[in-house]
Amino acid sequence: MRQPTRWLTAALAVVVGLAMATTTRDAAAADSPYQRGPDPTPASVAATRGPFATTQATVPAGNGFNGGYVYYPTDTSQGTWGAVAIVPGYSALFANEEAWMGPWLASFGFVVIGIETNSRTDGADARATQLLAALDYLTRTSPIRNRVDPNRLGVMGHSAGGAGTLLAALRRPTLKAAVGLAPGTPGNNLNMSTTQVPTMLLSGQNDGTVTPSYVQGIYNTLPAGVEHAWAELAGNDHLSFTRSNPTEMRLLIPWLKTFLDNDTRYTQFLCPLGNSTGVSRFNATCPLVPPDGPTTPPTSTPPTSTPPTTGAPTTPPPSDAACTATYRTVNSWSGGFQGEVTVAAGTAAINGWTVRWELNNGQSISQAWNGTLSTSGSTATVRNVSYNGSLAPGGTTTFGFLGSGTPANASPTCASP
Repeated sequence: MRQPTRWLTAALAVVVGLAMATTTRDAAAADSPYQRGPDPTPASVAATRGPFATTQATVPAGNGFNGGYVYYPTDTSQGTWGAVAIVPGYSALFANEEAWMGPWLASFGFVVIGIETNSRTDGADARATQLLAALDYLTRTSPIRNRVDPNRLGVMGHSAGGAGTLLAALRRPTLKAAVGLAPGTPGNNLNMSTTQVPTMLLSGQNDGTVTPSYVQGIYNTLPAGVEHAWAELAGNDHLSFTRSNPTEMRLLIPWLKTFLDNDTRYTQFLCPLGNSTGVSRFNATCPLVPPDGPTTPPTSTPPTSTPPTTGAPTTPPPSDAACTATYRTVNSWSGGFQGEVTVAAGTAAINGWTVRWELNNGQSISQAWNGTLSTSGSTATVRNVSYNGSLAPGGTTTFGFLGSGTPANASPTCASP
């Protein structure tokens, strides 16, 4: 493994792929502030490098894991980036088996931290703990923390590291994506029935260590209300994921783009599977819809004024109301804004809720998350999704949306069911 180098003396950016100066953001990027780069094509998704120049640096040991490497785009003009932490399998080193993935993924617009484990014999539980510690380090104290969006994080690992990835997703439901590469440990039949994190499983058709039937057992426990996919790679064995694997990346990049960047331009490659070459089995919960939306405005249209931190509360309904809804403007920029509504149960538990409000002249909603949106004329309606409809007495949940036009305090009403 290479000798550690200091962050502040990291090498100058190495251009991998097309220079950032030639990259343009398509007009469709208005659908999500986190869409990066030109419209994808089958050729671009299958390329070994994306449109962003990248660099890398060594991470020192400490902070809950045994150091590693970080790879990231050099461009600072497009705001923060989603990030993924990667952990190797039992007895393996990231530097030996997964480092090939770092610059590849970073060139498509992600920050990647690949970690070495405290002990090469650490089990899945310890690997889960170290994955989450790596994300905390990356977003809180690392020298590039200002380049990373702490609300768009994912985890990935191979073999025992893949099992650790799935355990990390169970422990931290706010993660946006999890990818298990031949995930498994002896005698550990993972049950993912309570996960809230969109999960992809990749396995090898000829893997005798983590067999296809074992992976199918995991896949069958994934809940219907959470997006998930399983791809079996034809002819691959257990170690196929430890060396450059174009078929793997052709599936992995659209998954991370969809769920870390809310970039639905990439779902076309998975739903239906656009290129089945090298894939012996593929299952997915199509259409793949990101369950959460952005938390900051587009960097290309910065706020024209300091956004309010709270909105005017709605007029409280009678004390015996089943639920209440309170709106606030989270952020605003030229021509648009981000809103948030908090739904609170009354004195009794509820199982399902519906929020309605009237849009002002010139307002429209382009995207919502943590709720199902419909509009009729000037009336916007948001209903709960599968995981946030049941609230205990006094319990709360929130949903958000992106709107065009001038922000104005809304007066939503809430009903249950």
